[in-house]
Amino acid sequence: MMSNFREISDSTLNEIAEVFSRMEDKSVRELIELIKETSRIFLLGAGREGLSVRAFTMRLMHLGKEAHWIWDDTTPAIGKRDLLICACGSANVGHENYIAKMAKKNGARLALITPSSEGYLISIADNIINVPAEAYKAVGNFVFSEQLMGNLFEQTLFILFDVLVMMLREEMGISKEDMVSRHRNVE
Repeated sequence: MMSNFREISDSTLNEIAEVFSRMEDKSVRELIELIKETSRIFLLGAGREGLSVRAFTMRLMHLGKEAHWIWDDTTPAIGKRDLLICACGSANVGHENYIAKMAKKNGARLALITPSSEGYLISIADNIINVPAEAYKAVGNFVFSEQLMGNLFEQTLFILFDVLVMMLREEMGISKEDMVSRHRNVE
């Protein structure tokens, strides 16, 4: 069993490394700048992709940004000068399409993180960050995976978001202590 574990874990890590090696610094830089210049950020994702996005929402709050997970009951109205960040492997999921369309209708910008080369969300996005990792129902040129049902995209999102937070922390001049001071303290 150990050799099977080693083979599968090595294969998984190699896939993730291949995705990051194919990513363009330009689109990541555009997202970093959007986040830095935007006061209110709303975040959207579904399923396991959504779990990665939700973790990013928390880290943006730790950075001092006003960040809202779109599904929370306390999420305020979205409007002009706001940013909606959506991660969607297929770039075409009905409820995400509707939310993104409504956000745009209310004046928000849409930054889409996807491996897909087609889909409704691509047609309305202001910024597209290509993460070339195989995802469930994605269409495009991406790293194919031996893993199941979009795991590679979901794993890459989680790591990408942590990298973005480290970059943002440095560029925004935020100390680790500042971030810790914003962490929930009623645990």
